[in-house]
Amino acid sequence: MKRVLLCVLFAQGILAPVCILAATNDLFPVSVDGRWGYVSRSGSLVINPQFDRAEVFSEGLAAVRIGKWGYVNPAGKIAINPQFDYADVFSDGLAAVRLGGGVPKPFSGIGGGGRYGYVKPDGNYVINPQFDDAGKFAEGLAPVKLGGRWGYIGKTGNFVINPQFDEAAGFYGGLAVIKSGGRFGYTDPAGKLVINPQFERAQRFSEGLAGIRMDGRWGFVGKNGQITINPQFEDVGWFVKGLAPARQAKRWGYVDPKGNFVINPQFDDAEPFSEGLAAVRDSGRWGFVDTSGKFAINPQFDEAAPFTDGLARVKSSGKYGYVDRSGKYVWNPSK
Repeated sequence: MKRVLLCVLFAQGILAPVCILAATNDLFPVSVDGRWGYVSRSGSLVINPQFDRAEVFSEGLAAVRIGKWGYVNPAGKIAINPQFDYADVFSDGLAAVRLGGGVPKPFSGIGGGGRYGYVKPDGNYVINPQFDDAGKFAEGLAPVKLGGRWGYIGKTGNFVINPQFDEAAGFYGGLAVIKSGGRFGYTDPAGKLVINPQFERAQRFSEGLAGIRMDGRWGFVGKNGQITINPQFEDVGWFVKGLAPARQAKRWGYVDPKGNFVINPQFDDAEPFSEGLAAVRDSGRWGFVDTSGKFAINPQFDEAAPFTDGLARVKSSGKYGYVDRSGKYVWNPSK
């Protein structure tokens, strides 16, 4: 799976799985001759390529870079002037931004020094820059790092859970992954450790289950802390509509909540389902399968992201484009 520790908990790489709660999106970022703009779901250019970089729309705004980072609205107008050294997507009505510092850490989109705060859609700070690191708001709380420790703040910027963890992820389904004493567990919004740190790795909860690793093997745990699927897999992803990717004997398939393979291990790599299709890699090429395991889009891409709002971003011959659920390009690959 193309994921990093804590299931890609913060901002994502171009083709990484996205854990963002966002409204339906009708615009998609594209690059033309080194400049970024946006196309519609039908592939029509809506916002002309003019930015150094452009990220996905979320809650009606998208982060764009013109020297510095700011935000643009769906009409292509600058909604928040470029002024930040980093700008995350809006989530739960707020966006983490950074002043100062260097290049964000690969894939996570965060880190690199400087100070993090949060802005509202009008561009005004609701929480002034003061944190060493910061994640997205979800379920009313956001993980932030201060003085080398992670805790959680509410939307006023006050700590709800004091900084005490080695690492901390966003809340999903009422629980959040934390790392303490070199082990991973889960906290509730009040800071109570619902599942004590005991795992080598841990993912967010999805459909009541979360992937955990013990003694080098992955299984699943329920919200009561009971192991529901014994650790037996080499790797796993999260459940979507009753199916989760799992690797056995170096091959990926999909299991049900009882741990039984519904789609037999046969792929080089596999991602969780999204909008009824899942990206899988076969013989070095990525395609998409349906819930029966049959290819809906034959393997042909160098990379493939999950479907979002009817389109999936793919890479072919070093260029990125978008395909619909039939595999037809709505935006041909371009740099």
